[in-house]
Amino acid sequence: MSTSTRATDADDAHDALADLTAVVPAGGLGTRLWPLSRSASPKFLQDLTGSGRTLLRSTIDRLTPLVGDRVLVVTGRRHADAVREQLPELAEDHLLLEPSARDSMPAIGWAAAVLERRDPDAILGSFAADHIIDDETAFAECVRQAVVAARAGGLVTLGIRPTYPATGFGYVEVGERRHHTAAPEVRRVTSFVEKPERDVAEGYLEGGRHLWNAGIFVVRAGVLLDLLAHEHPEMVGTLRDLAADPGDLEQVWGSLPAISIDRAVAEPAARARHVEVVPAELGWDDVGDFASLATLLDEHPEHAGLRVLGRTHDVVSHDSTGIVAARGGRTVVTLGLEDIVVVDTPDALLVTTRERCQDVRDIVATLREAGREDLT
Repeated sequence: MSTSTRATDADDAHDALADLTAVVPAGGLGTRLWPLSRSASPKFLQDLTGSGRTLLRSTIDRLTPLVGDRVLVVTGRRHADAVREQLPELAEDHLLLEPSARDSMPAIGWAAAVLERRDPDAILGSFAADHIIDDETAFAECVRQAVVAARAGGLVTLGIRPTYPATGFGYVEVGERRHHTAAPEVRRVTSFVEKPERDVAEGYLEGGRHLWNAGIFVVRAGVLLDLLAHEHPEMVGTLRDLAADPGDLEQVWGSLPAISIDRAVAEPAARARHVEVVPAELGWDDVGDFASLATLLDEHPEHAGLRVLGRTHDVVSHDSTGIVAARGGRTVVTLGLEDIVVVDTPDALLVTTRERCQDVRDIVATLREAGREDLT
């Protein structure tokens, strides 16, 4: 594994973010947020919290004070125009366009290969385009400490203390404290588990030794590729070839495995004791489903327990709780229902409960099997 360590802790404390480039993989369909999130307009391109900014725009605004214009966005070709419209300041060569979706590892790995070719000592931070972070000051400090550890050769993630036994997140088991003077909170990761079963997640919650993986990785570009090469050497060769000559992108992209960075790198690297974590209190949320989205919205001013996305005057509710997204241009009325999810759009209406909102992705699969790609 490449280490290329060149800085002492004293050096790390000085301008720790100067060699950090933010890589923003802007992909994923957000199927659990259907019918708001669609393949043509996934959640990262939308304002899902009523802030006036899309999730992608909010992500870039959060990163700009840390990295300036050192940002690479990786997205699908069909979303290129929308991304350019939302990020007019992004340089043309800072936008990498995937011919097809291959999950997060090919996207992040391609960016890593591009960065490695430009600067062998480059550090990348991978930041999802569709997450919410409330405490940006704490976020900046956690990223700074992660860069210190990454500069010493580690693969570093940010860990969030779990509040419920989530089965849709990765978990890291926190081990001993690392000895980075300028990064005192960094700990060793003793194991990494991606999306465990519920009984396992319940044990993690009770045990207190596990944190949610926030989906943020900070690492030297070369180190990431070397770690990936342990399990997928051909993939790394292809990515480095693409960085040298992207002319073959169309021919070779489909040959890359569709695999997440968690499974391709984080899990095996944790077993080899190459992963570290910065415990973080950020007000973090991945906006993964409507139950999650509801926690980010204010209650309806006239109806306790009901959250509304959209124009509140389009919702009339009596004795109901849950979340209503009124995006269909008509009035939505609820009466005597608890923990409901109602999502009204011009061409589709979803009615379910918060308990079943994780299963919305199954509806999307059903629609596709029925040939209704126009709705997905």
